[in-house]
Amino acid sequence: MLNYKISKKWLILVTLALISALLLASASSIYLYGSSTNNIKADAAIVLGAAVWGEEPSPVFRERINHAINLYKNGSVKTIIFTGGVGESNEPPEAIVGKNYALAQQVKAADILTETQSRTTHQNLTNALEVAKAHQLNKFLIVSDPLHMKRAVLMARNLGMDAHSSPTPTTRYRSFHSQMEFLSRETYFYFVYLVFKI
Repeated sequence: MLNYKISKKWLILVTLALISALLLASASSIYLYGSSTNNIKADAAIVLGAAVWGEEPSPVFRERINHAINLYKNGSVKTIIFTGGVGESNEPPEAIVGKNYALAQQVKAADILTETQSRTTHQNLTNALEVAKAHQLNKFLIVSDPLHMKRAVLMARNLGMDAHSSPTPTTRYRSFHSQMEFLSRETYFYFVYLVFKI
């Protein structure tokens, strides 16, 4: 009986150690993936939605929009697809706020597409793909915060998209605390996606 208890205790400790190592390795992989950029050209930049503050993009969303506008203006993409539905019932859809911001920065209206129904990253990408197919767009730069990139690009590729990472060069998650909080959350969601594909 004593040997059984010892064996059970060691089994639990080894299992916990393996899980911890797996989480640490995944977190490191997510962090490093977001640090690399692709200097490639694509048909469109897909901007993943984020919160809006009334008619204005939140600081996080603004960073994403600005990066997409820079990609557009330097010729890396010809089209920007904004994604995101309504977060709060009294606010406009995230995609429309993104579009209006881009229009104010001299992006041509004809070069902006939107989808306004999504609420999650997977929905952002699924709906953007439908919009892209309708306009014969096939190659994409996925635009989001660096720590969000690995999961987002994995999702996009699993949807059959020719998708490439284009993390924002600046991020609102600058402090060690905010980065660790984002990284912890993203590692959790990355595992949830791997297991449940949601």
